[in-house]
Amino acid sequence: MNSEIKDLKLSKAGLEKIEWADRGMPVVAMIREELKKTKPLKKVKVAACLHVTSETANLMRTLKDAGADVKLCASNPLSTQDDVAASLVKDFGLEVFAVRGINRDGYYRHIRKSLFHSPHITMDDGADLVSLIHQNGSVSEQPRGGTEETTTGVIRLRSLAACGRLKYPIIAINDADTKHLFDNRYGTGQSTIDGILRATNVLLAGKNFVVCGYGWCGRGVASRARGMGAQVIVAEVDAVRALEAVMDGFRVMALKDAAKIGDIFVTVTGDTTVLGQSHFPLMKDGAILANSGHFDVEIDLKALRRLAKSVRPTRPMVEEYSLRNNRRLYVLGQGRLVNLACAEGHPPTVMDMSFANQALSVVYLTRQAGKLPKDVAPVPREIDQRVARLKLKTLGISIDQLSAEQKKYLASWELGT
Repeated sequence: MNSEIKDLKLSKAGLEKIEWADRGMPVVAMIREELKKTKPLKKVKVAACLHVTSETANLMRTLKDAGADVKLCASNPLSTQDDVAASLVKDFGLEVFAVRGINRDGYYRHIRKSLFHSPHITMDDGADLVSLIHQNGSVSEQPRGGTEETTTGVIRLRSLAACGRLKYPIIAINDADTKHLFDNRYGTGQSTIDGILRATNVLLAGKNFVVCGYGWCGRGVASRARGMGAQVIVAEVDAVRALEAVMDGFRVMALKDAAKIGDIFVTVTGDTTVLGQSHFPLMKDGAILANSGHFDVEIDLKALRRLAKSVRPTRPMVEEYSLRNNRRLYVLGQGRLVNLACAEGHPPTVMDMSFANQALSVVYLTRQAGKLPKDVAPVPREIDQRVARLKLKTLGISIDQLSAEQKKYLASWELGT
């Protein structure tokens, strides 16, 4: 098997992680048992560029049990769990190209290797794989369809579609209600705080905690930081979101003002140079900077290095930048996803819904091959609703249904009082 991983001997620890995550992913397990019987993905080749974690492993198992020929590579150089990658190869017979901490050249080499079998379906997290296909023609045959997991990737792909250059249909998993309302908010919220605490062991209570961006991920980070006793400040460029943050009880101010008083900064925008050269000299001595957006572009590390007289590691995944004004700033996880660089990422419970959407969308794309426009499309409503119903079922919760009379009332314009 042509895998590239760190060490096959790590597989035992990886298998234990995968089994632990599986306990928190009952919806994916139910779907896996169903697909195992029907094999709707028999002979379907899948290339997946995702964070190689224990939760992802259970999605990969599901696709393989459904009959798919799967190749997996990492969607971020610091998000790979090497023991999980080893277990996927040894215990589940998958081809995996992922090594934690690999350099840029190796990262893209792994993506190219995942495309060697000219996949029918692509699965992406950040759109690096799809971007490579479109830039370099890395496959001999165009895929039939693909999925995109995260906000950043959806933004890139919509830009590609707007230019008329998207070569095949992509389903935006991120836009499913059972994804962004839970994964982005509760998953990112909790795992970001987890990464900061593991890296620093800092007390959040009483700290000025600056959240840059108030989308679903920013909402989650802000609410979890407040729950830990932090004084949360939100910086936004969208007037409606800024107003929402105010109504949610957070302080809102321009980032240059927040830079002067913040103790901890988290970027979660999906945009570039959010924290930059104009902000760093204003920051307090000892300020902590973390990014929870997909790519390592939100904190301008090049500008920070130019302002620094020295850089040194102080703890695992923590670098101290000593500025010429004698203030020290601490960057976590090399400016990459702090929840995966410094912790284990989202809890299995929320990834259960995200990856259930992924699995069912891959089946949908296979069945609809050739029938869908070359555009970025939402997860079909019936899939989103099915995932929600299954999740409620696993939680032992039942809900009401509309009566025929109520459905008629909602569908009619004639009925009133």
